Amino acid sequence: MYIYLPYIIMGAVIALFWLAERRNPDAVTRFEENVLAVLLALITIVSFTQVVARYGFNSGWTGALEFTRILFAWMILFGMSYGLKQGMHLGVDALLRLFPKPVFRFFAIFGAVCAFLYAAILIESAWLGIFGANTSGGAMVYWAKFFQIGIGLDDLRYPEWMQETFGLKERVQRWIAYLILPIGLGLFGFRALQAMVAIWRGDRELIIAGHEAEDLVAENRNVLKD
Repeated sequence: MYIYLPYIIMGAVIALFWLAERRNPDAVTRFEENVLAVLLALITIVSFTQVVARYGFNSGWTGALEFTRILFAWMILFGMSYGLKQGMHLGVDALLRLFPKPVFRFFAIFGAVCAFLYAAILIESAWLGIFGANTSGGAMVYWAKFFQIGIGLDDLRYPEWMQETFGLKERVQRWIAYLILPIGLGLFGFRALQAMVAIWRGDRELIIAGHEAEDLVAENRNVLKD
């Protein structure tokens, strides 16, 4: 049963995002931005207080480095789906824009397909066997093994009151920290599919922001004149 648990989690999160966006897409965007802001704020606060404690009071929190490393991983894996949704990932589109519109659209959709395949391979690579590739494993298998074993993190520990009140083990389980794997990769694949459909319908050009600099120049062309 534990093997299917990450897929259940991933599917539930994607379904919640999909349903919420149908009702209030702006609220979902604000939620994503707030999550990323909180993660970044926590990283900054923990790092700052750790420096002050170490150099000012010769003390500190032994789990600070591991905690900030986990937060950074959460920010990356959650943020990459938000970046794809907003078209913030950098890319080069100068050559693509030389092609006729149908060809340009084909390559734009192809880029979205590649993004989806990237997520699918990271989630579970065993399906590549249909192409003759000898691969196995992936983020889901990786997470499920840690969930089954229940091994703890190196330095991150529960407070003593939580251990006594809830009967928890001393160290925080790795599967909790790595929960972002099914969530982040699932959302990234979901956003890639959304981009694919949007490009097909003509609501979006690309999944990248390769022409970002050109747009900024055009927007500020007359700034110096003013």
